[in-house]
Amino acid sequence: MNILPTIAESRDELDAIFRDLHAHPEIGFTEVRTSGIVADKLREYGVDEVHTGLGKTGVVGLIRGKGQGNRRVGLRADMDALPIHEETDLGYASTVPGVMHACGHDSHTTMLLGAAKHLAATRDFDGTAVVVFQPAEEGLGGARQMLADGLFEQFPCDEIFGMHNTPNGKPGKVGICKGAAMAGAAFFDIAIKGKGSHAARPSDSKDSLVIGASLACELQTILSRNIPPHEVLVLSVTELHAGSAYNIVPDTARLAGTIRYFNDEMYRLAADRMQAICDGMAVMHGVEVALDLRNVFDVLMNDDELSDVYMQAAGDIVGEDNLDREAPPVTGSEDFADMLRVIPGAYCTVGHAGTVGLHNPGYVLDTSILPVGASIMARVVERRLPLTA
Repeated sequence: MNILPTIAESRDELDAIFRDLHAHPEIGFTEVRTSGIVADKLREYGVDEVHTGLGKTGVVGLIRGKGQGNRRVGLRADMDALPIHEETDLGYASTVPGVMHACGHDSHTTMLLGAAKHLAATRDFDGTAVVVFQPAEEGLGGARQMLADGLFEQFPCDEIFGMHNTPNGKPGKVGICKGAAMAGAAFFDIAIKGKGSHAARPSDSKDSLVIGASLACELQTILSRNIPPHEVLVLSVTELHAGSAYNIVPDTARLAGTIRYFNDEMYRLAADRMQAICDGMAVMHGVEVALDLRNVFDVLMNDDELSDVYMQAAGDIVGEDNLDREAPPVTGSEDFADMLRVIPGAYCTVGHAGTVGLHNPGYVLDTSILPVGASIMARVVERRLPLTA
């Protein structure tokens, strides 16, 4: 590994920041403590401008290089945690019941702070680095909130880069997928209003539970009978709630779930079929069926050229043998996609030891990747904004 000197010297500090953030996780749009630490660290590092409050709890820093160029390169990290109760034996485990950094956003924040420290200390680039610390990535629309608050109007970027840790047991393995790299996502809720009855006389009811179970099965036909076989789309019903007693046929039921997709046209097709199926169920059973379907994440599109640039920067740090330039797309989602809809850029993954998956109460991040990720992010700025003699 060719860790950048300033970052190598900051290993202990990065580890301490990470442990502190991990022990004090905050759900999206409540990252007050986290964003305060970020802003204080940026000021301590000598970042030229530090702006807070964008996207409610977001932080943006500007670092000007030695050159006088006008180009700007953005680096983005997310800060929020998940509503999961931690089940690890870490000495720095979450101190907040029911909240945990189970997706590594604490590491992303730490790595971007490490990159900012290096860039502010060396300034070996021509232009401006824009470091963006985003709140509420986990389905709450943090990126969209920052965009709505004028992120790129106030802090224009020519391109922007993001990163995610991956517990794949391959420390330092950096991967990227060109084009459609991560799925778009929508969440849905379906409310069924039927008619309840005594369980001994179900003929007096319009059984919302049976209708809900049938609806859950019928929705699966969208993938098997409407989506072309060469397209990738996932539709998962993940909740079905109905009933409160052994002897009552429930009058209401609620379903919820998600759609993941790589093609906007296929998403629209699935959405139209969902509505038609819900309407048909309502007519068939003489009940009310209300569908609430809302897009939460766009498809994450990596720019081909900037993906190559990112891998070149990563290769400077981890070596060519540790690069995967043709990583497959994944059906997970990431709201950095919303920023990439506005500004071209790329998003890569950095592997680390351990194979307990993300969003798991037993997830543990391998802290050895902190200086790796920080170095890659700093290096891409230096590569994209080279100083000229």
